[in-house]
Amino acid sequence: MQWIAMITMLIDHIGLVFFPDQEMWRVIGRIAFPIYVYALVQGHFHTSSRPRYMMRLAVIAVISQIPYQLALDPYGLNVVVTLFVGAVILYLLDRSESAILSVILVIAACVVMNDLPFDYGAYGLLLILIFRYASSAWLVPCHIMLNLLFWLLNNWEMQMWSVLPTVVIAYGPEFWKRLESMQVSRWVWRSFYPLHLVLIALARYIM
Repeated sequence: MQWIAMITMLIDHIGLVFFPDQEMWRVIGRIAFPIYVYALVQGHFHTSSRPRYMMRLAVIAVISQIPYQLALDPYGLNVVVTLFVGAVILYLLDRSESAILSVILVIAACVVMNDLPFDYGAYGLLLILIFRYASSAWLVPCHIMLNLLFWLLNNWEMQMWSVLPTVVIAYGPEFWKRLESMQVSRWVWRSFYPLHLVLIALARYIM
């Protein structure tokens, strides 16, 4: 699972930087984000310390920001910032005793993430919430509805391909368990995002 997320993200970013006119790179890249979201939610459930888990995400986000700006988007916030905010929202929702305050929190976070240059914006947070709260039976339909909404709002037609890994997660648990058994070193998993951005930025500078 982790290898698929890293490789498809790498393919996506190579296509974005070096082959912007070849759509297939970006189509393959749509596979990555739902896997990272799934990993985030699993980490939320199984970590021994949620504050430490969020702190690790924050550190990776900070380390990745300058390479992200040099490699992909000089004005944007990298995707780990989106995942970090998602982890914070999940933490706050778990501690909230008011449904009304929880809804207000989610709406406010979506507005902020759409107004500021978050990678994936409100879409990213809503997909995290779907993976956290939707049952297996509703995971794929909710993801499809979210993609349709943002297709209409932002013309994100290509994002429909991101449903593919969600289908495997929801309906292929045995296959997914085999993929999960192919563990990646924790340092490779944590360092891959900022490291690959540095390499792309260097290649972009050289070329």
